[in-house]
Amino acid sequence: MLATVHSAGLRGIDSYPVRVEVSLTPGIPCFTIVGLPQGAVRESRERVLSALRLSGYTLPPRRITVNLAPADVRKEGSGFDLPVAVGLLIGAGLLKAESVEDVAFFGEVSLDGRLRAVSGALSLAEGCRRASRGAVVLPKVNAGEAASLERIEVYGAGTLQEVVDHLAGRCPLLPTPAATRGVEEGGGGPDLNEVQGQLGAKRALEVAAAGGHNLVFLGPPGAGKTMLARRLAGILPPLSSEESLEVTKIHSVAGRLPGDGERLWSRPFRAPHHTVSEAGLVGGGSPRPTPGEVSLAHRGVLFLDELPEFRRGALEALRQPLESGVVSLSRVSGTVRFPAAFALVAAMNPCPCGFSDHDGACVCEPHQVRRYRSRVSGPLLDRIDLHVPVTRVPVQDLEYRGPVGPSSAEVRMRVLAARERQRARFRASSGIRCNSDMGPAQIREVCRPSKAVAALLRRAIERIGLSARAYHRVLKVARTIADLEGATEIEGHHAAEAIQYRGMDRMSWM
Repeated sequence: MLATVHSAGLRGIDSYPVRVEVSLTPGIPCFTIVGLPQGAVRESRERVLSALRLSGYTLPPRRITVNLAPADVRKEGSGFDLPVAVGLLIGAGLLKAESVEDVAFFGEVSLDGRLRAVSGALSLAEGCRRASRGAVVLPKVNAGEAASLERIEVYGAGTLQEVVDHLAGRCPLLPTPAATRGVEEGGGGPDLNEVQGQLGAKRALEVAAAGGHNLVFLGPPGAGKTMLARRLAGILPPLSSEESLEVTKIHSVAGRLPGDGERLWSRPFRAPHHTVSEAGLVGGGSPRPTPGEVSLAHRGVLFLDELPEFRRGALEALRQPLESGVVSLSRVSGTVRFPAAFALVAAMNPCPCGFSDHDGACVCEPHQVRRYRSRVSGPLLDRIDLHVPVTRVPVQDLEYRGPVGPSSAEVRMRVLAARERQRARFRASSGIRCNSDMGPAQIREVCRPSKAVAALLRRAIERIGLSARAYHRVLKVARTIADLEGATEIEGHHAAEAIQYRGMDRMSWM
């Protein structure tokens, strides 16, 4: 008898429909899985047969063939255990084929019949919905994240026996209700007014948050670079429903969701150690590429502390996602794309000892300074919008006398107002959420400078030697500064402030 059960497989953070075809025919008893199954998929026959036996079901001695269609796409992971088990029960006549017509299945089955969680349940359920399935049955642990989708019923089961009882109508499972959780109001995390001094750096954080710009802090050890960077996430706008779905899918595929599987509403903040590999930073791995830190920071913040200490190859791999917001990993089996639209915040010292801004304190030789700075390439710095010097705070300013300057909540309100202006401006432009997303066409339309501003920018380019990319980034930052003020046009002081953030273009960096 031939049975067909619907399921789904992962490709990047997206999924594609898979038809699990199970055939039981007379012949020498054997169990074969075809359709380009990888290791975990091939091993499912041992898990499924043991789970069926210990659940009290005996299969007739038949030749069993399982085909995972489409047969020309590589299948990976343990999520096909449950649909294979259901297909065997239908093929053996223990379940009716009509009970699974509009239902999709995925989940790992243990030897004793319990269902275990799989990675990417949200993406898999979304793929099943796209394939017009009305319901999905999956492990109870994954039910919470999948239930956040609309227009599909989600049933979570703890064991294979519960799935069989549900399909047979003996003990139907109840649909998992979607978690009711609104967009958070507060940014959370450490507050910006805890930072003593550093008014210029705080202003740069506000500009970066308002326009989604990348930023690097340059200063001696202990000046507050890390303290400032960790407060950026708290002044960013809350995630929209669409952004929340994107972020949750990425963390689900990477197996990084909290134990309760709730949908993520906070912007991610990732701070990998400088020993991270290139694959760990931008993604990769075998047999199935997984998202790296840049994708886990999607719609949030990626903080790279001690920037020159990172491996040169890992840093250079950032250049493409910084420009396009996407990581493309090409393998023999195909190309996988992971979203990576993040705000980069980096921190670094001016030299190996870190004290080059103190007279007589630096002990580095000129060649040591050049070698240290050359670890961060010019093309990478060119893609960072704001170069912010951070100096040591005077001792008298370190005495805590209460909050200093506006709080994160106050700054966040100004950032939200600027983002709202950008959202209204780009409402008709697909894929553009903030000023940093603008392409050349939008820059020409939105950032057209007056004659006086154009003359100022021209002098700056000639004096500093800005590249064409840096020139466009200056215009984007100037537009963001104007948005913070509620100005309709870029004025001279907006452009002047944006130019001053190109500090590393003015200094002899290499």
